[in-house]
Amino acid sequence: MSSAWLPDLLVAGVFIGYVMVVLLSFGGLLTWVERKQSAVMADRIGANRAYIRIPFTNVKLVWMGLFHGMADGLKMLLKEDFKPRAHDRLGYALAPYFAFAPVLLVFAVVPFGGTVVPGQLIPALAGVFGDRAYPMQIATLDAGLLVVFAFSGLTVIGAMIAGWASDNKFSLLGGVRAGSQMISYELVMALTVMGLLLVYGTVDLDAIVRHQSGTMLGVLPAWGVFHQPVAAFLFLTAAIAENKRIPFDLPEAESELIAGYFTEFSAMKMGLFMFAEFIQIAVVAALFATLFLGGYNLPFMTDAGFAFPGGATVALSQGVRVPLQVLTFLGKVALLCVIQVQIRWTLPRFRYDQMLGLSWKMLLPLSLANLVVTAVVLWLTGGGA
Repeated sequence: MSSAWLPDLLVAGVFIGYVMVVLLSFGGLLTWVERKQSAVMADRIGANRAYIRIPFTNVKLVWMGLFHGMADGLKMLLKEDFKPRAHDRLGYALAPYFAFAPVLLVFAVVPFGGTVVPGQLIPALAGVFGDRAYPMQIATLDAGLLVVFAFSGLTVIGAMIAGWASDNKFSLLGGVRAGSQMISYELVMALTVMGLLLVYGTVDLDAIVRHQSGTMLGVLPAWGVFHQPVAAFLFLTAAIAENKRIPFDLPEAESELIAGYFTEFSAMKMGLFMFAEFIQIAVVAALFATLFLGGYNLPFMTDAGFAFPGGATVALSQGVRVPLQVLTFLGKVALLCVIQVQIRWTLPRFRYDQMLGLSWKMLLPLSLANLVVTAVVLWLTGGGA
């Protein structure tokens, strides 16, 4: 009886390890995607200089510039950790971790697959796990969406502390901009998601995914993007702004503030700020896929298999369903990451007043109107969860 908790601990450890590998891999690969995708858009070759030489040969492995990410990481680790003379030591030391850690924590409540029964998936483990079933999610919290907003709101603290602790006027301006930007667009994100909450009646992310396994109008998959198309557009816009990416990168704005709130950071401290931004691209993609694109399921797919319009069904075994759900989720995240990079290299940077005006004068009224229309339609039709 004393070891009854061991199977749960093993599964939790596997899930945590998997999520860390996925997020760190996306963070590293997106540095390459950013370079190569922008090069394709500008009709350039892009990063292709870093390579690994096979020992005792003249063979150089270039692999389309994939090793540039490794070179960046080594450069950050080996650079001198310069500190400004008048910096605040505690704030300066903690700021990169306040910016980096919450990005990882957000993913703890994001489901990346359906329910897995290890004893059925791998019969050799039946003696250890029995018939125990586990949702493929690190923390199965009923208030999952609230946790997402709680942790995502913490990332701006790192930027604001960094700007203040650096004793640099440009950094301070960058930190202030980050704070005002977060207040503006976090409100828009919350209001857009409330329309989904009216439709699905829950803040549990796994339950939201399961609600999207059915159909609407008899033909379409019941994905959030079909229930709330305006909310989907507003959410993605606000999420990109939360990540401080072009066209919303006013807290960094190299032409105005040098590098904004992390101007005075070097070596791996600067690396953490930049790495957190790339990981957050994947987190934004995962949240959008979970809320609006059916999460880890393909259209008309459930944990039992496929249930197509018209009554046709296709049953799936654990060995097929679990890998299919995991790969489906990764595919959606990868596609949405590419779309975000495309937006970053397509649109010009807004002016600061334009960035705030877009939120308060356009996105906020639209999100309120979407919420009111959703509530009225559900009241008239008797719909919703």
